[in-house]
This record gives sequence, structure tokens and C-alpha cells, in this order.
Amino acid sequence: MGHMHDAEYSNFDSGSRAEVLQMVNDSYSALADHQDNWVANLANCSSLLWHAYNEGLKVPVNWCGFYVVDPKNDDQLILGPFMGKVACQTIKIGNGVCGTAANTKVIQRVPDVTKFPGHIACDGDTKSEIVVPIIQDNVLKGVLDMDCLENNGFHQEDIRYLENLSDSIARSCQF
Repeated sequence: MGHMHDAEYSNFDSGSRAEVLQMVNDSYSALADHQDNWVANLANCSSLLWHAYNEGLKVPVNWCGFYVVDPKNDDQLILGPFMGKVACQTIKIGNGVCGTAANTKVIQRVPDVTKFPGHIACDGDTKSEIVVPIIQDNVLKGVLDMDCLENNGFHQEDIRYLENLSDSIARSCQF
């Protein structure tokens, strides 16, 4: 890990959106280096994103974490590491924003959740959401899910960085 303390990875001096999100990617890669445990990596990744958005970007993210394909039932996602309020424990693949991203393997950026048919409101205060599928060897392993208290909390610009992060997760984790 060099001379950097792990907690220092959560310090996001406010830079441009691109700089902060690139810093998340770089920090994740450093933390996941020589670590392939998905629980450890996704827990740290949740923290990185939480601090990057809430502190670095001043975007009020109220939930940030992961759902993984349920090993006991591959028709559903089960709650993984996260930061935020207690969440739905399972989501049927195909249902809601997470289930749609899982089913289509396509990022879902929802600027206004009230306009998304079948949105599952784990937290009624959520106004916008982004969900990024995690694909390993063409197989869905889970999704990254972030909720925001403002409409349009996640920009088109975020997609590239979150896709890169998802690819990094797929490369570094033993699911």
C-alpha cells in the first residue's frame, strides 16, 4: 500500500467532477491491488463513492452500494456492501432500476425516479438514481446502485467513470 494510510483514500479535495471520479477509480485500483475478496472490495468501493459524491462533489447521495446475483437464486439480486439507510434485501431481476440494469446489462441513469416505470422506492426521499451492471466474462455478477436526494444527481459524464470502475471491480473480485 506504500506510505498512504487506507483512510486517506477517502479524502477528496474538491476538483472537477472528472478529477474526483478519476480519483475514485485510482483509489479503488490501489485498494483492490492484491485483494480479490468481493465483500472487502465492494465495501471499500461504497465508501469511496459515498465520500467522493457527498464531500468531493457536494452531491447528496443518500445510498450507495451493491447488489450481487443471489447464489441461492439467480433470478434475484441480494443486498451487498453499502453505505446509507437499511435497504431492500432482494430485488427480482427485471424489476425496478437495479433489476432492469441487471436484466439488460446496460447502465440505467434515471434523472427522476418518479418517471421510471416500476421504480422500487427503498427510500422515499430518493429523487434520482444510477445503476451500473458488473459483468465478469460476459456473466452478470451484480450491480452498483447509487441514489441521490436531488433530481439529475448523476450526469452523463459520470457514466464513463462508473463503467471503468465496474470493469475494475469485475477484474479484481472473486465472486
